Amino acid sequence: MSSRPPRRHTRLLSAVALATATLIALTGCGSSSKDAKASSAAGDTKTDITLRIPDPGNNGVLALGKKDGSLDAALAKVGAKVSWTGSAGPFAPAAQAINAGQLDVALGSITSAVAALGQKPSFKLFGATAPDLAGEGILVKSDSKIHSIRDLIGKKVACSQGGTSEYLLLAALEQAGIPADKVERVYLRADQTAPVFAAGQVDAWATWATYSVPALASGNARFLADGRALGSDNYSVWAVRNAFADKHPEVVKAFYAYLHEAGTKEIADPAAYINVFTDSGPTAYGAEPKRVQTDFTRQGATVEPIRPADVERFGKVAQFFLNQKVTPSLVDVKPHLLDVASLAGATG
Repeated sequence: MSSRPPRRHTRLLSAVALATATLIALTGCGSSSKDAKASSAAGDTKTDITLRIPDPGNNGVLALGKKDGSLDAALAKVGAKVSWTGSAGPFAPAAQAINAGQLDVALGSITSAVAALGQKPSFKLFGATAPDLAGEGILVKSDSKIHSIRDLIGKKVACSQGGTSEYLLLAALEQAGIPADKVERVYLRADQTAPVFAAGQVDAWATWATYSVPALASGNARFLADGRALGSDNYSVWAVRNAFADKHPEVVKAFYAYLHEAGTKEIADPAAYINVFTDSGPTAYGAEPKRVQTDFTRQGATVEPIRPADVERFGKVAQFFLNQKVTPSLVDVKPHLLDVASLAGATG
């Protein structure tokens, strides 16, 4: 700015065959999805597969799943367990970690994914959540004299390069018929922008809910335009390392199903997914940020399989980035999509 699962079939086994299957599972020699399912049918809950996920922090469905053990329980059914690796953040470094074989799944935006997919990726996208029209947009200070997108001409706008915030800014300028070079883009990491914005060193900030919530809650910022006003196509997307998805499709399936169900619950009761581990400290939301985030979450959606209409919108984002010279060539997203709905047992 800041994966997929498996399947199999079984029969009644003789005591000798069962012992042999168990030995194979324990040693990992010749282990297959068929072996994993046979072992599961026999009541074996051993989890030999590790799914590496960025640590979710203090908020969201994965934070609650980590705390109450529900994610571990869901993955254990397919012989998998979680390893929390690093911390959740911009998608660009997460994509690099996936490409380096250090991470198995990560969440990002389709805008950041398009940029990453132009770099010889080793991942596919397997789930998408409709754009956060309430939580993303372009912020200005509450007392700013900027009241329209046209007022940004000649001004400095903070954004992260090649992802959500640059997309939002360029979309706003195109919508208003303003050439992109009429506004100065100040490229900053999202997690370093708040103090720059607060100090008035930039005139506006294109960002998403992670950063807009505390800014809006402080009373010192307002949206010049949110995602709804901009007609944003900035889906959130889940990515999975190709090698993991190929080897463990049942785990990807199970992880997707967990995200889908938990996301539905989060929309119904957002407060339960805020300040999961602590109510104090730098990772905790105070009363007003919690109120703002709760409102945004209620207006949101849960993760779903990537459908043809989504693919069309992904293509529009890729074309837009090419037109705006964010990417040097057109990124074809289609070869990098996984149809999670085709995996046996997937929901949605």
